[in-house]
Amino acid sequence: MYNVAIVGCGVIGHRLADAFSAHEGTTVWGACDLVASKVESFAEEYDCAAYTDYETIVAEDAVDVVYVGVPPTVHREVVEAAIDAEKAVICEKPIAEDATVGAELVALEESTDRPTAINLPFRYTPGVRELIDRVDAGEIGESQRIELTFRFPQWPREWQDVEWLAGREQGGPLREVGTHYLFGVQEAFGAVDWVNADIDYTAPDRYEESITGYFGVEGIGGTIDLLADCGADEQNSMTVVGTEGSLTLLDWYRLAESAEGEEQQVVVDDPGENTLALVDEFVAELDSERRQSSAADSGGDLVSFAEANRVQEVVDAIFASEGERVVVDTEA
Repeated sequence: MYNVAIVGCGVIGHRLADAFSAHEGTTVWGACDLVASKVESFAEEYDCAAYTDYETIVAEDAVDVVYVGVPPTVHREVVEAAIDAEKAVICEKPIAEDATVGAELVALEESTDRPTAINLPFRYTPGVRELIDRVDAGEIGESQRIELTFRFPQWPREWQDVEWLAGREQGGPLREVGTHYLFGVQEAFGAVDWVNADIDYTAPDRYEESITGYFGVEGIGGTIDLLADCGADEQNSMTVVGTEGSLTLLDWYRLAESAEGEEQQVVVDDPGENTLALVDEFVAELDSERRQSSAADSGGDLVSFAEANRVQEVVDAIFASEGERVVVDTEA
């Protein structure tokens, strides 16, 4: 049984805690949050110890795994403390506020023989895996276009009661939601080569209201179309158009197929147990007797810090583009 410390008791912290509680190989040992009332309520719910100082909880001898669910600008310091304490680490996405800090986290990952992972659940989503399999099998012919579309009637969304999500430094819909779909593109086609985007912001130092842009990956053109604070229902989708049909990932997990002259049909309607799948993969890595020099080189099915930072490079390039074509340096 592995003891888990949850650092950050927000919505996703609860989601991870539920998965750790449900898995037979893990238990929620403790939780930490700067807000004492929040962590006390969390600790009561999961029958675990409560802390308000992350350095203290990650140093506890009883802790085996640290989940880092704090805002992105704090990821590096919490991850570093956990790795220094020789703990295994699962870090929330995005990996950091930018790829420069993300590269520092990749270096930390390379310095430890303990398992590490980023929580990017598309790695385990049935609809995403089916999309990749069908594209690889040539079921839609030759891929011609990748279309990413996002609509948010308000940002942050009603259930996201944290102010940092509205700030330009570490928040905004591209980092929070677009990261997932850019990771999906990377999973299906490889690293994005270039981007070209125009962005309008709601105010100085505030989140983006509109993004219209293009990107390229493996010779395939892509589009990104994001609009926040608009008069439309929330939409998050990824469409791959091919010479013989198309596939669309809708609402995070629902996969639909279509072809010329045919109505769109849903082929996968299963959200899966993505968080539990992550925990299961992580426990398998912890159980493994064979350890390689870095978690990024392991043969498991965890999303490495390096993979996550390749996505962050793309996000940074979109923000930096200002209507000009930017080559994405995924080797930086």
